[in-house]
Amino acid sequence: MGLDKTTVLIVEDEPAIVELVTYSLREAAWNCQSVQNVADAWDFIQRQTPHLILLDWMLPDQSGLRLLSRIRADRQFAALPVIMLTAKSMEEDKIAGLNNGADDYVTKPFSPRELLARSKALLRRKSPEHAQQVMRAGSVELDPVSCTVMLEQQKIDIGHAEYKLLKFFLAHPERVFSRSQLLDKVWGDHVVIEERTVDVHVLRLRKALKDGERLIKTVRSVGYMLSEK
Repeated sequence: MGLDKTTVLIVEDEPAIVELVTYSLREAAWNCQSVQNVADAWDFIQRQTPHLILLDWMLPDQSGLRLLSRIRADRQFAALPVIMLTAKSMEEDKIAGLNNGADDYVTKPFSPRELLARSKALLRRKSPEHAQQVMRAGSVELDPVSCTVMLEQQKIDIGHAEYKLLKFFLAHPERVFSRSQLLDKVWGDHVVIEERTVDVHVLRLRKALKDGERLIKTVRSVGYMLSEK
């Protein structure tokens, strides 16, 4: 597993479609997992929150819409990017899907290139920290493809946790995050880390950034932010 490998959950009971979706996304080198029904999908999401869900409309136990409504009603998962896969091209079905909180819609049979393009576009829109372009602030550059950090054109050594933290800050500049938000957003709420551990990682990140350390600001009694001001 590479750093922050994007996980896609495919909720689909037809093996041929699962295979086609996996094939469609292989160019992005994402980690594709699949389940065949709503109950297994819900179990999976609670164990390991995916970055993107490709959700079939018709499933053996309940409709995909039921799962979608459940995801959107749960504060923890409400923002999860979801694309509906459906054999229905009926206008009212599309409207029902979008009204229930689907982010996008792909009608079967779909082209692999279209599915990949839409998936990438949605991830860029919903989670800037999963974008693939180089991220910059001041003299610091982070390349998500090679997982490297440069300071004034020189590559620097940085730990895995500090890399994830920096990537998150770069994706959300000028925004203050509390320690608990950083824990949730950077490490995921199923990882048991104490809030003061965030302080340790921020310290290490500042140390790794050397002259760039001033980018990471402490906001008293609130938390931390990345700011060039």
